[in-house]
Parts: sequence; structure tokens; C-alpha cells
Amino acid sequence: MLGDRAGTLAGVKVSTRADYASRALLSLTLHEAGTPQSARDIADRTGLPQPYLEQILLALKGAGLVLSKRGVGGGYRLARAPGDIYLSEIVSAVEAPIVSDDFGEPHKDGACDHEGQCVLLAVWAAVGAEMRRLLSSFSLADIADMAGGTVPWPEEVPTEGTEPVP
Repeated sequence: MLGDRAGTLAGVKVSTRADYASRALLSLTLHEAGTPQSARDIADRTGLPQPYLEQILLALKGAGLVLSKRGVGGGYRLARAPGDIYLSEIVSAVEAPIVSDDFGEPHKDGACDHEGQCVLLAVWAAVGAEMRRLLSSFSLADIADMAGGTVPWPEEVPTEGTEPVP
């Protein structure tokens, strides 16, 4: 699914923060041994820049997705079981919510006086809802199983009747 387009999912741009947060939590999942893991170890395994990773880990901690321990033997660990942490939560922890409600309710049935903008608001709301639904369908445990080869990777779902966008 990802191919050589790091940071994009089937043509949808994934932010660096969301990508790094997901990679960090996947690393914690794959190397969970009950002991906290340092940001340095996570950065070394994932190839992520440690200073930026530390900022992301703080956001994940604030969202209740990781726990941290200071001092010798300290580091980060998942706050819940990998099967109980979903991509939607990870993305929401480091990004603005996937919503389009900043503009109020769209007018319906031709009442829009902004040259079709109201229809677009409804489309963006539907796209956001579908994105949240899809991200909520993948847990860290699911992704770890895919990475380990025990379940198949997700495939791009072709949309009938549309041409792919280059």
C-alpha cells in the first residue's frame, strides 16, 4: 500500500507528525517487553530524529497513549494494550481533528449563497467521517501482525468508475 510514497496513503498525504507518531508506537508495540524504552532506542530503531520524536512522545503522553518513567531504566511504554490503541487516536493526538465543522452547518436544498461552498462542506464532512472510520479500523496490534507477516497487508481499494489521480 505505501510503496515508495513514504508519508502518503493511497494518494492521501499523511503529516510527518502522524507518520512519526504511528511509527514510534508501532516500535513500542513490536519491542514491548514490559520495560520502558528510551526515546533514543525508539529513534535508533525507527530512524526518526530524536528531538522531534521526543516532542511527539510528549503529545502521545498527553493524549494518554503512552506512559513515561524518568531516571535509570526509564523511558516510554504503551498506556494500553496494542489492540486497544487505534490509528485514529494516534493521529488525533498529534494533529488537529479530522473535521470540517469550522464553517458551521452547510445549507441544503439550494439555499447556499456561496457558489456551492455548502455542498463542499458536506463533502468534506463525509470524507472526514470516512477517514475517521477507516483509521479507527486499524489497531496497533493489527499493524504489528501485518508487519510480522501473520496477516495480509491492506490493499488499496479501487474506486469503480474513477480514473486514478497521478
